[in-house]
Amino acid sequence: MLELGSGNQQPQAKGDLITDGSEQNFMAEVVEASREVPVIVDFWAPWCGPCKTLGPALEAAVQAAGGKVRMVKINVDENQQIAAQLRIQSIPTVYAFWQGQPADGFQGALPPSEIKSFVDKIAALAGGDDGLGEAIDAAEAMLSEGAAADAAQTFAAILGQEPGSAAAHGGLARAHIAMGDLDKAEALINAAAPEIANSPELEAARAQLALARQAADAGPIDELRAKVGAEPDNHQARFDLAQALHANGEVEEAVEELLELFRRDRDWNDGAAKAQLFTIFEALKPGDPIAQKGRRRLSSMIFA
Repeated sequence: MLELGSGNQQPQAKGDLITDGSEQNFMAEVVEASREVPVIVDFWAPWCGPCKTLGPALEAAVQAAGGKVRMVKINVDENQQIAAQLRIQSIPTVYAFWQGQPADGFQGALPPSEIKSFVDKIAALAGGDDGLGEAIDAAEAMLSEGAAADAAQTFAAILGQEPGSAAAHGGLARAHIAMGDLDKAEALINAAAPEIANSPELEAARAQLALARQAADAGPIDELRAKVGAEPDNHQARFDLAQALHANGEVEEAVEELLELFRRDRDWNDGAAKAQLFTIFEALKPGDPIAQKGRRRLSSMIFA
């Protein structure tokens, strides 16, 4: 990962799935286009050594996804305004956009297996039917209604017929989280087959598990509210309050506190507020209004 510098070599055209972006077409090619299909944005420069490895690997993974995701390459030397708006301070940096908002990202080069997993995860944001829709929906309904044990039995039955179902595997882990059996949930997640280990369903289960583990250390909400009220710039207290609120099921309020923390100091504790927000968003169901609203507000802050 390199600090930003200078250079002016032009990238080559990559076809319909992989295009070169600019300040003039960023809204159309990235923000608007992501309302139809997820868009991965690769911020690079000709002088960046790691970019020469990451870029082609990303392109190959995007091509392999068969149109489920697109990629836009942004030369930061030629598009400094975009880089500044997104606070790109080192490259390579990769952002993924979905429904007009940043959904995920990373900095620095990754090994090929992690690049493929990242692209597969982003491609899956648009959804898809794995052939077990009705059974999965029934189990999810049981889980949402509080019948975690029944949901676990249904997810387990689905796995008996389709061991490779990421939705059933992740659902079974979440059912055990709901029952308070965190160790069993963790064992299930760790036992996932390599081909589904980094699927969105398993990532959601991991996020829920992380939040459930945090809940055990959450402090009293009233005391934390009072502390934040008395010390508005006490970022640790606000972060602790968000954790306690989430542990108490007050997800929307937890998101509000984390957004306020991000607004006050986005870089505090290595970007802990943003990371915690993404963990909460990943743990929620796709399309959840709290996640959608939170992502929109976070996006507006990032672009501000």
